[in-house]
Amino acid sequence: MQDYNVSLMLLRNAFLVDLVKEKMGRILKLDSIQNGNSWKGLDMLIFNTWHWWLHKGSAKPWDYIQKGDKLYKDMDRLIAFGEGLKTWSKWVDSNIDPSQTKVFFQGISPTHYNGAEWNASKGTTCNGETQPITGSTYPGGSSPAVVVVKGVLSNMSTTVGLLDVTQLSQLRKDGHPSIYGIGGAKGNDCSHWCLPGVPDTWNQLFYAILVTNRKSKI
Repeated sequence: MQDYNVSLMLLRNAFLVDLVKEKMGRILKLDSIQNGNSWKGLDMLIFNTWHWWLHKGSAKPWDYIQKGDKLYKDMDRLIAFGEGLKTWSKWVDSNIDPSQTKVFFQGISPTHYNGAEWNASKGTTCNGETQPITGSTYPGGSSPAVVVVKGVLSNMSTTVGLLDVTQLSQLRKDGHPSIYGIGGAKGNDCSHWCLPGVPDTWNQLFYAILVTNRKSKI
């Protein structure tokens, strides 16, 4: 953006750690982060991951998961996610100068596939919901992935701002019916936000942090 003398770069790496193609297939390497070289020397870094860790079957992006010298056909996704985040956190602590680069991590984006989480019937989804959940507590509780993220960030020596958008987004079951996205007629893809509102709120909160130079979490 020349008017503001700002350059933006989007690097799509769904896992932060390395996903490589070798003779035996696609391998997700939980303790390798060679792609991190692209993140060096920037004024600000905003990281995000979790969405693709849950994919199964033909949508699964890897054939094997590697940790150390051991290969796994699959493993508990929450454990794999935690191991990958630990590798990322060590990279940040070793390669980022916090006096030169601000680091943020966008929190977990929730889904609304199971109505039992907001005291509706189990078969209910967000499709057709028109009202947010009242109050400030999500009946279904926090996502286990949030616990993993906060645990990893708390053990880092580098200050990382957490854009903790999970709970405020959980409350907006009315804002998540992704039948409005591409291919929505075939089903409700509640892993994406295809209506205005909730993601815009994330951006407004992040903007408020930047203009006020806040270091605290949201």
